[in-house]
Amino acid sequence: GHLAISSYAGWGIYFLRIVFACGMAGIFGSSITFISNRVPTNRVAELVGMLGTAGYLGMMVGAQLGDFLCSTAEIQQWQVYGMFVAAGFFSIMPIPFVWLATSGLPRPQRRPRPSMFRLLQHYNPGIVIGVGIITGLGLALPEVFLRTFAITLDMPRIALFFTTYAITTIATRVLIRGLSERMPLKPMILCGMGCLAASMMSFILVKSYWQLIIPGIGFGITQAVLAPSVIAAATTNFPARFRGLGTTLVLASFDLGYLVGVPAAGAMLHFSARAGLPAYPILFATMAVIIVFVGVLYAVVPGRQSTRKRTQDWAKLLTGGESPATSQCPLPTQCSATADCTLEPKSIDPIEPCAYHPALEFDETLSIDARGTAGKTETE
Repeated sequence: GHLAISSYAGWGIYFLRIVFACGMAGIFGSSITFISNRVPTNRVAELVGMLGTAGYLGMMVGAQLGDFLCSTAEIQQWQVYGMFVAAGFFSIMPIPFVWLATSGLPRPQRRPRPSMFRLLQHYNPGIVIGVGIITGLGLALPEVFLRTFAITLDMPRIALFFTTYAITTIATRVLIRGLSERMPLKPMILCGMGCLAASMMSFILVKSYWQLIIPGIGFGITQAVLAPSVIAAATTNFPARFRGLGTTLVLASFDLGYLVGVPAAGAMLHFSARAGLPAYPILFATMAVIIVFVGVLYAVVPGRQSTRKRTQDWAKLLTGGESPATSQCPLPTQCSATADCTLEPKSIDPIEPCAYHPALEFDETLSIDARGTAGKTETE
């Protein structure tokens, strides 16, 4: 589609940008949901990290290819076309692998769904979404402003940064792949935010091309630790059936950080330069201060209850203090087409016969046996 674009001012480039963003949202959301539903909750961060590792192999190749195709003093139209053709070719390559990974999987069971707003109200991960917004902005900043920053330092290439970034991310994720099973997610998120703030400040040290290695290492460690931990902290707050909604929520927070923060960062650069101030050092220092502030806020604000605890509390409210198994409404797996699953007398909301209710959706962390007793499974 970009091959048909002749002007940056027309509507076509914005339309293609929207299509591109929707496609990326679908790819990331579906792939993260796919793998997060196949492992215990304490391994979600590890698996999300390993999934992202494959993406950073692509980053290494893409950065080198972009510099190779557009390395001349004046960039010609054929070079831009070649870059888009190469990107389109790499985009269709994964299709056979997607088919192989998902073929043979049973179709999801059709069940009544509760309101999305009720689910978000009950299972939302709280301040983790704010951390996601700052994470999205911080990790997007080099992609948007590194090229212009390099121009101010007379650097013709930036591939070294992204290559170092990708290699460090891959190596760090391999080294810490089992850490999420032994350490809570909150310390990992705080560590990642500290690395992100330090990485921002490290750009101020860059004076030559080879010094791009310094922030590249910092951002690689940050990406390996922070992004999977934030995604895991948000998505595992939802029951397995609705983990896709949790994934969409946290990815939307990343995009919101990009949407709001990147124009704000651009305005900061513009007005700093007009005032005769060092624009990029001000930008990087300001971003570091904001990241530290949000990190401190995240550290001191109490987290929300676990999904298991809130689900049990909701079930008790719905059944008048009884466990779901001893209430008048059987568990979803016990419902038949004619069973009367209406809760009486103390339900928060009227429930249709045999309809799904979040209070009766027990995650993989709980099991209900045939006698109606709740017990822990091996995933704990």
